[in-house]
Amino acid sequence: MSGKGECKRRLQERLGLEQNWSIPIVAMVTRMVAHKGLDLVRGGLPDLLNNNNMQFVILGSGDEEYENFFRDMQWFYPGRVVTCHGFVPELARKIYSGADIFLMPSKQEPCGLSQMIALRYGTIPVVREVGGLKDSVFDSADNYGNGFTFRNYDIADMCNAVKRALAGIYDNEGWHQLMWRAMMSDNSWERSAQDYINVYEDTMNWL
Repeated sequence: MSGKGECKRRLQERLGLEQNWSIPIVAMVTRMVAHKGLDLVRGGLPDLLNNNNMQFVILGSGDEEYENFFRDMQWFYPGRVVTCHGFVPELARKIYSGADIFLMPSKQEPCGLSQMIALRYGTIPVVREVGGLKDSVFDSADNYGNGFTFRNYDIADMCNAVKRALAGIYDNEGWHQLMWRAMMSDNSWERSAQDYINVYEDTMNWL
């Protein structure tokens, strides 16, 4: 956790953003296709930018309509939105490690790896409760979760989840506890295997 500030500063420097620890960075590393929830982002991002002091970074490529939208957002919000085209592993690592919030509002997501990578870096995921996202990210409203979630595939619901995350950043102690829980999340095969063993043993006990 001690390196998070430097990771954020270097990301802001690399992308030409204002190097300011107090400005939250919301990020995405994704294929720009519909089932990744980009319709929600397209509908909600202007509201989030207009009403919150935040920076937004996206890395990816895909459908032309989404690529054009994010390029337009960079033009409309210079110095606050950065769109990076393609798949650049080195930059992806910088985004995972330097961002504060990782947005993943997928329409479908059988497993999902990005949210697990973000958790390891202490970058708090905001996800829709679907598939593997629901299995690995739990809402922090009860002070035990490791991120922020929303259920319905709805622009307003996504924006509310992002706004809750943005508000949470300003509670320094609570946010650091949330980062710690995120980094300690166990999504290993050892845990999954033990879950299967537990189910098997419970079944045998009923026989």
